[in-house]
Amino acid sequence: MENRPTILVTNDDGIDAPGLRALVRALVSTQRYNVQVCAPDSEKSAVSHCITWRHPLTVKQVNIDGATAFAASGTPADCTSLGISKALFPSIADLVVSGINMGSNCGYHIIYSGTVAGAREAFFNDLPSVSISYDWVGGKSSVDDYTLAAEACLPIISAILAEIRNQAYPQKCFLNIDLPTDVANNKGYRLTKQGKSIFRMGWKQVTSEMQGGKMLSTMTMEANSEASAETETSATLPDNLLFKREVKGAHVDEEVDTDYRYVQEGYITVTPLAALSRADSDSHAFFQNWLPSVAEHASTSSL
Repeated sequence: MENRPTILVTNDDGIDAPGLRALVRALVSTQRYNVQVCAPDSEKSAVSHCITWRHPLTVKQVNIDGATAFAASGTPADCTSLGISKALFPSIADLVVSGINMGSNCGYHIIYSGTVAGAREAFFNDLPSVSISYDWVGGKSSVDDYTLAAEACLPIISAILAEIRNQAYPQKCFLNIDLPTDVANNKGYRLTKQGKSIFRMGWKQVTSEMQGGKMLSTMTMEANSEASAETETSATLPDNLLFKREVKGAHVDEEVDTDYRYVQEGYITVTPLAALSRADSDSHAFFQNWLPSVAEHASTSSL
């Protein structure tokens, strides 16, 4: 046990999510890793890199076979931060893996993603990390696909740990992996870059919490939206208005070597990411000329 590398697992769908459980089972089944889990105690999809600042987290140990696991009241970024702090576990993991998410995380959706944030938080703390998402499609996907997705990622995880052991793994990035809907017949790994794909979102006014169906973490509407198991009762005060998000359509960028395009074509996409939000060179060049003119105009206007 002492010589095994340690992997910390987190996610944004919650500690009971089938994607996380499939990933942990796959890691444990290899008998090659010490597996730690620190994950949200409830769904925290699309919280991005939100962190808890003003109050302490509530943490409870959870029984997951073969792993040491805790559910925390915080966000994915909180869970990673706590998990690698040595406050919860006696040792710091060699690798952080966030996922497996229900729904792909490509293009601009990487910014919204709590799954990606779980990996990014480790990157902020100089630890190698990977976020993993499965392109779940209602009516086509099943819970068994998470197991296939986890198994498909095991060679990547093993190879990363080998590079870490050899002190050859790059420290200036983390990896984002997306697996196609038909993961059983995937076309193999494909190195891609983050694209600009996005689901355009809008808002509509509703009269109850359940009107219009439930938005899933895949940014699609629940197929069976008639009140689910929830009631239509709402604590909304009479003077308050209710608005719900709705999907207006999808925009796919025109570049061909991007994450969304290749995962739709059936590849397992592997996308190196970092955390800087620099604009493109054309934008920078524009403001390089523009800003001095603003300063010059400000100085003449003050005369």
